[in-house]
Amino acid sequence: MEEKERGGEQRVVVTDIRMPFWSMVVFMIKWVFASIPAMIVLSIVMTVLMMIAAALTGSFWNMQGVFERGGPSF
Repeated sequence: MEEKERGGEQRVVVTDIRMPFWSMVVFMIKWVFASIPAMIVLSIVMTVLMMIAAALTGSFWNMQGVFERGGPSF
């Protein structure tokens, strides 16, 4: 395999990671706990996007076809 230096950079290929089994288990448990806040944020963002999409399509408050009836009556 040829290695060429480009501007002081070196390419590295990782072929193996030596990690004890229980250390890997602890790492994965920490990974799961770290993903919980990310899932909460993603669910909030998706809820807001779905609410906006539902409001734009008129699926809230039984407003389907509101513009065919002459617009909303407040």
